[in-house]
Amino acid sequence: MVEEGPMRAADGEQGELFPDASLPDELVGYRGPAACQIAGITYRQLDYWARTKLIAPSIRTAHGSGSQRLYSFKDLLVLKIVKRLLDTGVSLQNIRVAVEHLRARGVRDLARVTLFSDGTTVYECTSPEEIVDLLQGGQGVFGIAVSGAMQEISGTIQEFPAERADGGVYEPAVPDELSERRKTRRTG
Repeated sequence: MVEEGPMRAADGEQGELFPDASLPDELVGYRGPAACQIAGITYRQLDYWARTKLIAPSIRTAHGSGSQRLYSFKDLLVLKIVKRLLDTGVSLQNIRVAVEHLRARGVRDLARVTLFSDGTTVYECTSPEEIVDLLQGGQGVFGIAVSGAMQEISGTIQEFPAERADGGVYEPAVPDELSERRKTRRTG
């Protein structure tokens, strides 16, 4: 099933995150080196996570020597969240459980989720009344606002080239005022 406009319903969660079509379509993504810089991780981490299927690139996977993975905005968001959880001391094994839970929830709700962790377990908070222990245990918590990570990536992503997986020419959406100011400042 295909929705009208550039986003497919099959992958459609990304369309739910960006109902204004601020990302043109599911073919637009970022290569590994850009994904690493945007998420603040090493290429070795990115490669390991892709090979172990923690976070596989949803636009294009590597197929042999010389091929390039292509990561979507949603992939970059998950990479950023995984990095933040690792920084707080959560084990990669527990992060895998949390990521699987978030995948099962669907991306439509992801922007409204805040993750909490005590360094051992991961909690999901979707409202002031509800905090869910994603790993079945733990105590005191801190938060990672997924919407904050989204905003951070949205600002950083403008500085990196995107490309279409089908080789077509990528025409970015009309830049916002902040992007124009940054561009002017860089060029002098």
